[in-house]
Amino acid sequence: TKYGTFMLLLVIFIVAVIGVPNFLGRENLTNILRQIAVVTILAFGVQFVIILGHINVALGSEIALIGCVSCLVMVKVQDALGSGFGLVIAILAALLVGMVIGAINGYVITRFNIPAFIMTLGVTEVARGFALILTGGKPVSGMADSFKVLGQGYVLRVIPISVVITLSVFVICWIILNKNKFGRHLYAVGGNILAAEASGIKSKMVVRKAFIIEGICTAIAGILFMSRLGTGQPSAGVTYEFKAITACVVGGTSLAGGSGSIVGTLIGSIIVGIIENAQTLLGINAYWQQVVRGLIILLAVII
Repeated sequence: TKYGTFMLLLVIFIVAVIGVPNFLGRENLTNILRQIAVVTILAFGVQFVIILGHINVALGSEIALIGCVSCLVMVKVQDALGSGFGLVIAILAALLVGMVIGAINGYVITRFNIPAFIMTLGVTEVARGFALILTGGKPVSGMADSFKVLGQGYVLRVIPISVVITLSVFVICWIILNKNKFGRHLYAVGGNILAAEASGIKSKMVVRKAFIIEGICTAIAGILFMSRLGTGQPSAGVTYEFKAITACVVGGTSLAGGSGSIVGTLIGSIIVGIIENAQTLLGINAYWQQVVRGLIILLAVII
């Protein structure tokens, strides 16, 4: 059970190597890592919420809003202060918006006892609407190369910068969940909220902090997403919430709350990335790929 997810990854990798042409090419493997970066970072944030037994279905819209805000700030500031300052301020603006959205989600859910699914379902429309309002429904362009390099550049011409950022977020999340008091409280509240409260844990504060962390991860994912595209797309991010949830579930995180590991989520994201990449290389229709993704969720939950 402990190594089940890793064994599944190993089996899928071997099948892909044997059955998919050009799968082992360096360019293709690098492309897989770049493609899963956004989803993986999203999944890291989602895991904090799912461990508590909650779920956020607004991540795609939040990516669009946060990403467009970062692009708009970048365009405005780079003209006045230069691309270096523009990049820093754009990142800070995105992180701030992500934290605010997360704080609002957590506060409303705990203050009014609203199911997270219903709350974030409303946020889906609100965030997408604001993204369209801010951009006028048009893509944001004109960002300097210093912004685009985050999603398109490489370290030492080999490792994508997005992969380095993903691993950095992974390490931070691992430390929070495994080496921090908040992580222990998170699992306690997700496993049995009444027992956790009886032990003196402030469950509402734990939920609010979890949503703020998820908002920060969403902001980082939004920046990388728009950076890779090279433009701010107000219509972007559709279905990304389900991809992130799939990665968590495949990685062994229980939708009922109380269990799950950040390592498992990373492996789950890689598994989903390999499956989608293999389907693309085999020329499988994109509509059928959606069917497969849905079946993967069902199968993972059943297992």
